[in-house]
Amino acid sequence: MAISLLQVEEIDTHYGRSHVLQSVSMEVKQGAAVALLGRNGAGKSTTLKSIMGIEAVTSGTIRFAGREIHHLPPHRIARRIAYVPEDRGIFASLTVDEHLRMSRRKGMINSHRPTIESLYEDFPLLAERRRNRGNELSGGEQQMLAIARALTLAPRLLILDEPTEGLAPIVVESIAAILQCLKESGMTLLIVEQSYPFSLELAEWAYVLGKGRIRWQGAATELEDSPEIKATWLGV
Repeated sequence: MAISLLQVEEIDTHYGRSHVLQSVSMEVKQGAAVALLGRNGAGKSTTLKSIMGIEAVTSGTIRFAGREIHHLPPHRIARRIAYVPEDRGIFASLTVDEHLRMSRRKGMINSHRPTIESLYEDFPLLAERRRNRGNELSGGEQQMLAIARALTLAPRLLILDEPTEGLAPIVVESIAAILQCLKESGMTLLIVEQSYPFSLELAEWAYVLGKGRIRWQGAATELEDSPEIKATWLGV
């Protein structure tokens, strides 16, 4: 049986007086791909930011590999969990090569960390663009760079916030293929995604978030048999 890698237990997160997350609980087992689904404004990105320590939880517990992390600052959590934010976080003035080399210099020494050249083998399009600056990349190329950069620390968990947003269908297929390869290699994934079909093709387990609460959870394939949940909380 797969061990639990990430445990989110009854967390609450506030923005001022606004109670954004209310008793949210979820689990990600090692080696699994988990989707967090919901409409815009449901609290999906806030959930990820709470896990990463970017937004402080006001109650509840977050554990990673059995250790509590909700009290840690974001930079320490980022040594354990790789996070690709919705805005990708690409620096306009840095080249692809500089992004990857700068990221490799951060964090703890890990013998399993990929080399820059091995990343270029896995992301050949980035190898072709290695001297291009961030503002010279397309949206799809920026997303590939954000994923490759996240992999430089050999994380046990990769979290992605809306990895296909604003991308052309052919680029979405490329991103899906990259994530499928990572999944097959044993990488644990937690994905927030507006694209319902994209999520369910990749994930084995899904959570549906609505108005700051978990409204449904189960095997991703079972969501197809829940038309009321899809209509009410996903709009599909």
